[in-house]
Amino acid sequence: MGKRELEVYVHIPFCVRKCAYCDFLSAPAGEREIHAYTDALIREIREEGKKYKDCRVSTVFLGGGTPSVLRGEDTARIFHALRECFDIAEDAEITLEVNPGTVSEEKAAVWKNAGVNRISIGLQSVSDRELKLLGRIHTFREFMDTWKLVRDKGFDNVNIDLISAVPGQTVQSWESTLRTAAELGPEHISAYSLIIEEGTPFYTWYGEGREGAGEGGLPPLPGEDEDREIYRITASVLAEYGYHRYEISNYAKDGYECRHNLGYWERKEYLGLGLGASSLIRECRFHNTADMEKYMLVYGDAGQEKGTEKNKTCVRRPETEGQGSVTEEMERLSAEEQMEEFMFLGLRKTAGISCDDFQTAFGKDIRDIYGEKLTKLEKQGLIRSSGGRVRLTERGIDISNYVFSEFLF
Repeated sequence: MGKRELEVYVHIPFCVRKCAYCDFLSAPAGEREIHAYTDALIREIREEGKKYKDCRVSTVFLGGGTPSVLRGEDTARIFHALRECFDIAEDAEITLEVNPGTVSEEKAAVWKNAGVNRISIGLQSVSDRELKLLGRIHTFREFMDTWKLVRDKGFDNVNIDLISAVPGQTVQSWESTLRTAAELGPEHISAYSLIIEEGTPFYTWYGEGREGAGEGGLPPLPGEDEDREIYRITASVLAEYGYHRYEISNYAKDGYECRHNLGYWERKEYLGLGLGASSLIRECRFHNTADMEKYMLVYGDAGQEKGTEKNKTCVRRPETEGQGSVTEEMERLSAEEQMEEFMFLGLRKTAGISCDDFQTAFGKDIRDIYGEKLTKLEKQGLIRSSGGRVRLTERGIDISNYVFSEFLF
């Protein structure tokens, strides 16, 4: 019997400076704290690796935060532990997120030697004015230095992250960003629309009730019509350069779709390691604590000295025997919840979902469960069914959140 497929996500919760729009679990930290966290993370990797001997890892993703803030030697130690403790497939996709301003030749050489074969660079915009407003630590020129460096080091699978609907952005400036990025020829482009999240400086400036008025000299958010046009041109402009949209916000050249993210949308099992990291194992969703003190209490030097005492207070993961962990909010998904996820995650892909796969997964015909809703959405022109698959239409993509909500019981 073959091994189960497993994806692994590793969270590095550090950055040089918090961006104005960012609500991710990340913060600046000193070298000592980063090094101590690396030690703790490696201990978690070693403990968790014992539980997944029946799995083969198909993808690894180091995200954050900004993983490229780590010293080269710490990154190498993390990858050494991962390879020592998990069965990583020879053809595994191994991604590292980086930000301009945190990359050096020494680090890039370490990443290459550690087996990283996919780099994701956070550009966001080619406009230095927009980058400054977003709170980015780099200029476009510094991005270009990073781009040239990773290409010179032989990385031939590179993603560029972009953000649209930035305050003060116009259709023309967004198109300039798209074309400038596409002309570089990355294998993958992620183009996300700015979301104003509570608890961020952007929410203070542009949040609910403020309507992006641009008070105090701040530029306003793009208007609704402009925002729609910005969204609409993305696919058409990138198609000119040979990128096909395979998910609502993701575009790739043929054969370079992000396998790790496809695994999320296809509900493959994944294990999250590090502060706040989420997992899906045997239809059970859970995540690590987001409290650094608690995490270090278990996996840091002090926690290790306490030995088994920590096991008295820590929740165990689904496949854990004996060892305490930092797991929180463990939820075993019901059949209904699994079907919901199958629909609203799978429909993010432009290929949509397979009716046969639904039958195989749940032993039920998709029309017996969602027949009325599928018919309603088809009549509204939001989905289409053909060849045994259900997909969003272009109009459905525009209001995808409404479509997804229809599949909640």
